[in-house]
Amino acid sequence: MAGHRIYGMPFASVYPAYIAKAEKKGRTKAEVDEIIRWLTGYSQKALDAQLKKKTSFEAFFDEAPAMNAARALITGVVCGVRVETVEEPLMREIRYLDKLIDELAKGKAMEKILRAAA
Repeated sequence: MAGHRIYGMPFASVYPAYIAKAEKKGRTKAEVDEIIRWLTGYSQKALDAQLKKKTSFEAFFDEAPAMNAARALITGVVCGVRVETVEEPLMREIRYLDKLIDELAKGKAMEKILRAAA
């Protein structure tokens, strides 16, 4: 199956948009990074390295050290698509990240965004 165009795009090319979206709503780059680290298992140093080498979205998620099992708790709509129903695994991971960034921009508490145990 042919991949979507975003799969080959450098993650680093979209990362500034995630930060801009968060900062426009009074959130921080540190919070965006925390979300990405929670979702993927990257350390800050490894995340920075992925950004520096302009890793594609596909490689970024393929090389993620430990995708968080709690990501299955992420539900809702992003870009008109219900994330929990996305069939293609890589696109689902991208949509999970989009949804988390949306929640950050909407002012949701980090504990809720990161699906902290009640």
